[in-house]
Amino acid sequence: MKTKKIDCLDCNYYDWDRDGEGCNIDICPFEMTEFFMCMQPPTTTFQQKELKIVWSKKKKKHVPVVYESTELKAARLKLTAHLAEHVPAEKYTAGVRLTTKWLFPRGKHQDGEYKITKPDTDNLQKLLKDCMTSLGFWKDDCLVASEVVEKFWAEVPGIYIKIEEVA
Repeated sequence: MKTKKIDCLDCNYYDWDRDGEGCNIDICPFEMTEFFMCMQPPTTTFQQKELKIVWSKKKKKHVPVVYESTELKAARLKLTAHLAEHVPAEKYTAGVRLTTKWLFPRGKHQDGEYKITKPDTDNLQKLLKDCMTSLGFWKDDCLVASEVVEKFWAEVPGIYIKIEEVA
């Protein structure tokens, strides 16, 4: 019987032996991490830092100090706790594509309907990537060369994450 060349359904690696069943993880050249964190996604974002004006004894004048609010600290702890269960055995050291789907409790909305209200996706991603960097998902978040970010209303709230190496 003649074997045929079929693209892997997961990573597009040419699959000669498995008839399109997916990657043969032993020969697949692409690393991938994929998981879903069932949780109520935090709505506090990295942009919600606070500013205080304090007296500096050293400078002998009032100076601005930026700090994380209580809500931002709580959001960081929540994300870090959920992400910690999914840290890959080895850090990514090459370029990656980060796909993130933020699923918020649907309330009066349809399951799967796009969420077009705050928080903004770029602000959600900043805190998420900072937490992922501190946990060791990758060497540095500058390795995220491609991002796909969506936010939806959903029956089951949470955050879906997929990290794929890019060539």
